[in-house]
Amino acid sequence: MSDRNSGPVGGPDGPSHGAPDGPSHGGPGGPSDGGPGAAPPAPPAPPDAPDAPDAPEAPEAPDPEARGVRLVVVLLALTVVSGLIDAVSYLGLGHVFTANMTGNVVVLGFAAAGAPGFSVPHTATSLGFFLLGALTGGRVAAALGTGSRRTWARRTLGAEAVLVGISALVAFLAPGATVTVYALIALTAFAMGLRNATVRKLGVPDLTTTVLTMTLTGLASDSRAGGGGGPAHRSPRRAASVVAMAAGAFLGAWLVVHHDLALPLLIAAVASGALALVASGRE
Repeated sequence: MSDRNSGPVGGPDGPSHGAPDGPSHGGPGGPSDGGPGAAPPAPPAPPDAPDAPDAPEAPEAPDPEARGVRLVVVLLALTVVSGLIDAVSYLGLGHVFTANMTGNVVVLGFAAAGAPGFSVPHTATSLGFFLLGALTGGRVAAALGTGSRRTWARRTLGAEAVLVGISALVAFLAPGATVTVYALIALTAFAMGLRNATVRKLGVPDLTTTVLTMTLTGLASDSRAGGGGGPAHRSPRRAASVVAMAAGAFLGAWLVVHHDLALPLLIAAVASGALALVASGRE
């Protein structure tokens, strides 16, 4: 009796324990083991591709503002031109300055007091056209000053070259005429006012191109003997500015005395035109 009861309970085929290949255990033929109804295994991941080499950095484009002659050199050359023009105006147009307005205001005082050799109309014409040129230069700076300094400087110098060139032509065609004197004063004073407004807006220290009072003051007061400690590059620049003005005045005076007014004005026009072609926008 006991033998019959014990057989079905613990037998290998008994339903209470589940056959080894029964579906409840996921046997070899079950879907969990990759049988005929199972999804194919995923393909192995490809090996990592080697990192691509970094692309070479593109070279930096050259700065267009740096193309040409630096403004320091350009302004020193323009200082020579100022000496030429003031030699023409003072020696050949009745003791009037058309570039140096500090001296011109003093000359106006002399003329107003009746000092011989000075003319109120000549001096007033110079002052008026210089201010008109400076006004125009301010308007040009407002229009072009926020863009390329190179373009702005070149256009202004080109206009100066044209104005001084016209004055040279007038001096050649009608030397000595009263209308020639006033035309030369007006043209050169306007050109210098235009240039001075531009140079002021460009803001290159110690190179005004027309006056040297503050340049000489800085040269002395900022020197070691004067107890100053200004930037080292300023002293050579200031000294060069003084030499440039004196050289221009010497050349202009020699040409006026030994030739005429047209030749120094032509040289000044050619110099301004050449600088208009090569000036950069960098100090």
